[in-house]
Amino acid sequence: MTIAVPVEFADKALTAEIAEDLAVVETALRDTSFGGNEMFAEVSRHMMAAGGKRFRVMLVLLAARFGDSRDKRIVPAAVAIELTHLATLFHDDVMDEAAIRRGHPSANSMFGNSVAILAGDYLFARASRILADLGPQAIRIQAETFSRLVDGQLAETVGLRPGQDPLDHYMHVITEKTGSLIATAGRFGAMFAGAPDEISDLIADACQHIGVAWQLSDDVLDVSSSSAQSGKEPGTDLRQGVRTLPVLYALRSSDPAGERLRWLLTEADLTDAALHAEALSLLQVSPALGETRETVRTWVAGARSRLTQLPNVPARAAFESLCDFVLTRTG
Repeated sequence: MTIAVPVEFADKALTAEIAEDLAVVETALRDTSFGGNEMFAEVSRHMMAAGGKRFRVMLVLLAARFGDSRDKRIVPAAVAIELTHLATLFHDDVMDEAAIRRGHPSANSMFGNSVAILAGDYLFARASRILADLGPQAIRIQAETFSRLVDGQLAETVGLRPGQDPLDHYMHVITEKTGSLIATAGRFGAMFAGAPDEISDLIADACQHIGVAWQLSDDVLDVSSSSAQSGKEPGTDLRQGVRTLPVLYALRSSDPAGERLRWLLTEADLTDAALHAEALSLLQVSPALGETRETVRTWVAGARSRLTQLPNVPARAAFESLCDFVLTRTG
């Protein structure tokens, strides 16, 4: 089995090594998630096909290059991280009432909400069982990460509380819901490879910054990209009423030139094709999009400041190329 590396690195030898390790993890992942109850295996198999490019697995494997990357604990740790990620996708789709997941029918639309929720719980359980064999520290970190994931999801679901700043709320949601698991992916890779604690801490922090920057770059792409670039129709979040960072920046502005855009974002029915097209075109040329790009650059700079403190090994350059890739895709 050959698995493509989500981001190709300048070091071809490292890219080849990561691709080989990704294939090993993929086999273990399928063995783990397809075992047991046949119904859960069927649902898991469906989600596996739509679960993305194993970005978090790649981070585990890269971080492991700062220690003994052949340690037998690294593959199980990577599997546990990806199972946790897949489980959150099941639950997210139910909460969002999503019909499509990366071009495939969502599990909840095919099997029903109850089965999708239980399948997510099943994968969480499988991840916990794996980590139990890796020691109490792994379980503790997983529990803390899971707590942050739930906190982020709860904040998103409940929405703004009285007096809360919308930007602070949004960044909290992204940091907890997205950044936390990506940070743990980096931590597990370094930790189980035997890297010193200070190295594990730096990698986890850098990964969290990369994860937040990646999510914010998705916000930019939803506004600025073509369907071919982003893999979805431009302005999808806008049409669904999701207030991503460009929208929040636009709403915060008091510039008279943005009055029509603010009205569209707060008062108009953006499921109407003409109004949606107008709002999207105004948002594309608004200062808010530039502010969002600058915020992405700030988070990437935060990642770089931590990466520069790591040993100068090929994996550090690979992490730095991830930063470059985030900036490139943001435009």
